[in-house]
Parts: sequence; structure tokens; C-alpha cells
Amino acid sequence: MWRSAARRSSLFRRLLSSSSSAAASYAPPAVYIVNKRGNDILNDPWYNKDTAFPMTERDRLGLRGLLPPRVTCFEEQYERFINSYRTLENNMQGEPDSTRVALAKWKDLNRLHSRNETLYYRVLIDNIEEFAPIVYTPTVGLVCENYSGLFRRSRGMYFTAKDKGEMMSMIYNWPADKVDMIVVTDGSRILGLGDLGVQGVGIPIGKLDLYVAAAGINPQKVLPVILDVGTNNEKLLEDKLYLGLRQPRLEGEEYLAIIDEFMEAVRARWPKAVVQFEDFQMKWAFETLERYRNRFCMFNDDIQGTAGVALAGLLGAVRAQGRPLHDFPNQKIVVVGAGSAGIGVLNKAKKATLKMGITEEGHNQFWVLDKDGLITKVREGLDPAVASFARGSGPNEIPDLHEGASLVEVVKKVKPHVLLGLSGVGGIFNEEVLKAMKESDSPRPAVFAMSNPTTKAECTPDDVFKHVGENAIFASGSPFSNVSLGNGKTGYANQANNMYLFPGIGLGALLSGARNISVGMLEAGAECLASYITDDEIKKGILFPPVSSIRHITAQVGAAVLRAAIAEDLAEGCDGVGPKELSTMSELETVDYVTQKMWYPVYHPLVSKK
Repeated sequence: MWRSAARRSSLFRRLLSSSSSAAASYAPPAVYIVNKRGNDILNDPWYNKDTAFPMTERDRLGLRGLLPPRVTCFEEQYERFINSYRTLENNMQGEPDSTRVALAKWKDLNRLHSRNETLYYRVLIDNIEEFAPIVYTPTVGLVCENYSGLFRRSRGMYFTAKDKGEMMSMIYNWPADKVDMIVVTDGSRILGLGDLGVQGVGIPIGKLDLYVAAAGINPQKVLPVILDVGTNNEKLLEDKLYLGLRQPRLEGEEYLAIIDEFMEAVRARWPKAVVQFEDFQMKWAFETLERYRNRFCMFNDDIQGTAGVALAGLLGAVRAQGRPLHDFPNQKIVVVGAGSAGIGVLNKAKKATLKMGITEEGHNQFWVLDKDGLITKVREGLDPAVASFARGSGPNEIPDLHEGASLVEVVKKVKPHVLLGLSGVGGIFNEEVLKAMKESDSPRPAVFAMSNPTTKAECTPDDVFKHVGENAIFASGSPFSNVSLGNGKTGYANQANNMYLFPGIGLGALLSGARNISVGMLEAGAECLASYITDDEIKKGILFPPVSSIRHITAQVGAAVLRAAIAEDLAEGCDGVGPKELSTMSELETVDYVTQKMWYPVYHPLVSKK
């Protein structure tokens, strides 16, 4: 079921060798024909090269005299920006307001993005480990909270409740003839911050930056979308700067009619685009997933992406705890948070146990808590999505664990192997809870603090290694630094971030030309990620690879997803490469094909038609 670490490492080495060979046969960048001249080019971030325009281009594009006389190369521009950024960092050292520091860094990168996209994406790709937390979580949460005040330049499209009946024509206002990837949100549940209305547009923008950096999706073929159906956030409705609709959220059939119209408009113009749903509140996350999953090439990252990454981490924890993978169904897991992400993880883990041959009716390895405590079958108004995971009665139940039992009480009595948080409640894994985890039935208790942004994380790695012990395993949704344990030992702060998985899902679906994204395709991506880490790394407590290798990881995940689409007869091909040709590729050839299709930022020669 899971590819061996040795085979994975061998494939990775061969992939690098193959990529090196491809680099040796490098072809010069294609010429771009533009319908612009002069300042119109300088004001277009896609074509603008700043001072890197050679003199011949300056002459033919009407740029002579509009730029400083010295021509600088790409590498000099890159170094200039990095040096400027380091100066900003140095100047802000000692600044007590961490929010101000984070937003200052985001603004610096955003200015580059607005001026020169090619240089921006090169900076992001080469420094992804450092800059991903700025363009996405945790800083993107701050950006969304302050978006109306930070707004300078529009990115993406805004479809609102007032646009009903107009979306089929509105979709043609977007200038790109082809769109490959769309990320859409309704702003109703942004990270762990709640309803941010139109300000949630920062999420699709940040996600698509990661698609470009990690999956090599051409930035000219991505579209961030906000569906503004109103907001129930009274603070925003009273904010004079708020840029969204000032009305309560649509509900019921009125709400679904807006989403339906948007999805049909997308299909009409870009029938092969992949659509990722992001940060919808729980009831609409599940409703829209079930409504569209078999009719469109779409997926919900909160339900399916988070679940895949969490499952990879849970399986890694089994290995780190010295147990075989087939023992996963016996792993006792306490889950705090019963929203869309939490239920998605539970469903994914349940399917994994079934795949491992567990067919026992009533088998339940989970203890799920929400704001009202432990969820049991006696709870009134039990949500159907969580009902199958509610505790009941019988020989497998722990005595005296009643409906609504507190987290500390559950941890003390269950002695779980894993404590997994998707609650959005910062610090809920407090000292008392973590000390109770120290009495786990596993010699290496695992604590996953998955909520974003950092302020909403259930605990920190310092807390875990201090109170649970040096043998603990830690993973989180937002980035933390590793912890020095003394005597040369390191407590690894694994980042269980969706960016390990969703770019590969989208890329594999796109290159296969999949009609829809199946459970099998998602499982193939998660299995590929889970098998990426070697046994030696697992023994150290490392569950996920470094973010710096994200493009290599994405290529392999994308290839696994593509091959699954072929196997399930869902692939229709892409860019002239049909399903028959894709099906004849070996595993290595598929990875190499995916790698070659990934966009990389270089300056292209420009010729004006004017």
C-alpha cells in the first residue's frame, strides 16, 4: 500500500539525475508578442523587467529614456531585493509589535509582486521556507483581518450576491484567455479567525502564490475568487473602511444559487480549470463538496487536503512509535475540533482503517471533542457528520467518560497515542493537558496542533517538549522553530501544512485532464507524501520533509495523482498529451513529465505589435 522509503529515495535520486539531464538541453525562453509600448509595459507586472530591459528591447518597445541608463541582469535585481529585505529585517529588530513586523514584510513582498511578477516568483521559489509564512499562514491571517485598510491593487475577481444573473457575462471580464487553477472562498471561516467577509480574498491570493511556487502553475493562468454573499461579522459591517457588501450572509437556496451560478460560469469559459474550495464554514463546505465533486474538477482543501496531510502525519507517528503501519487502527486518537477540517480528518482516517482490512462494525479509535466537551451518542441534535464517531456504550468504551467530559478528563482516562487539535482555540492544550499526555500508552506521545494561524495553535513545540517530554512528537499547521533539548538533541517542530499536498493534487488533476477529483486520486497523493520520509528520519521524530524541497515533493505527489486518474479512467489529457500517451509512461517518466511542465520564472524577450 505505502511505497517503501528505500524505493522513494531511489526514485528521488533518479528524478534529480533526470532533471539535471533536462537542464543540459535547456532551450532559450520563447519570445512574447505584446500589444503595449512604453509606460504601459513598465506598469504591467507580468512584462515589466525594471532595469533588466536590454538596450535593444528599450529601443523597440519605446522604453529608452524611461529607465535609468544602466542595464542590470536578473541576478543583480534578485540580490538587490534580498539585500533590501534584509535591511528591513535589521531595522525592525527589537520591534515589540510582531504584527507590525509581519505586515511590513508582507508589504515589501507585495510591492514587488505588484511591480515585477517574474522577479517576485523567483524570490519566492528560491526562499520558499522563509517567505511561505509571509505570503500564506500565519501572516495571511493578519492580512485578511486588515485587508480593507491594506487594499492598494485589485487581484482576482469579486462575485457578489448583487451579481446574480450576471456571472456568465462577468467571467469574461477576466483578461486571461485560459485559466488552469481557481481558488475560491466565501470568507465565512478564514483560518481560525471566523467570518471575514470579502476580506477573505487574501486566502485565494496566498494559496495561488503557493501553487505557482510549489507546483509551477503559470501565474498568468490562475484566478483568485471571493464570493461575497454578505457577512455576519458586526464589527466589519460597522467598519467604514470595509469593502464588501454590507448585509447579512445569504442562507439556504439563495446562497446555493450564487455558488451554482459561479460554477456554471467557470465551466462555460474554462471547462478544464481545477477549482479549489477554501475556508467555507462547515455546513457549506460539506454541502458544496457533495454538490459539485462528481460534476466538476474540484476539491475542498479544508476537508480533503488537511485530511490527507494529517493522515500522512498520523501514519508517520505510528512508525515513530515503533509500530507497524497495519497497527494504525489500534492507535488511540483524541481529536479536538469537530468542524469541517476535523470531520475531514476523521473520515480520511476511517477510510484508511477500512483499507487496512478493519471491517469490525462499531470500531472507533477516536474520541472527539467540541466546545461542549466529549461527543457521545446521547447528545441531542447530534450532527450527522460526526455521529459515527460519537462514543457510545459497550466493552470498548472507557468507564466514567460521560457526555461533555473535559479535555483533561478524556486525556487522563484514554491515555491516547495522539492528541490532535483542529479547534481554532489558541493554547487549549495547556500545561495540565500536556502533562496528562505524558501518561500516554505510547512511549512517544504525539501532539498535533493543526490550527492556523499561529495565534490559534493549540500549543507550541516548547510546551510539548517541556511538559510531555523529550520523546514526544510534535506537528503543527503553522511554522514553529525546532527546539534545542540539550546534549545535541533536537525536538522537531514538524509543519503539517497543506502546502505539502494541495499543489500536487491540483497539478496532477490539471495535467491528467481529470473530469473530477476522486477519492482514489486524493489517497494516491496522501500515500505518496506519507512514504516520502525515510525510517531514519522517522526515528528522529521527523514526520514531514523540509519546505525547501516543496517543488520536488509536489512533482511526485502530482505524478501519483495523475497516475491514479489514469488508473480510474478519469483522465482526458492536457495540452495535446492524451490519456493513452500518459498511460504508457513509467513512474519515473511520469514524475519527469510533471517536472518538465512546471513553470519557472525567467525573463522572456518582448516584441511589440504596436
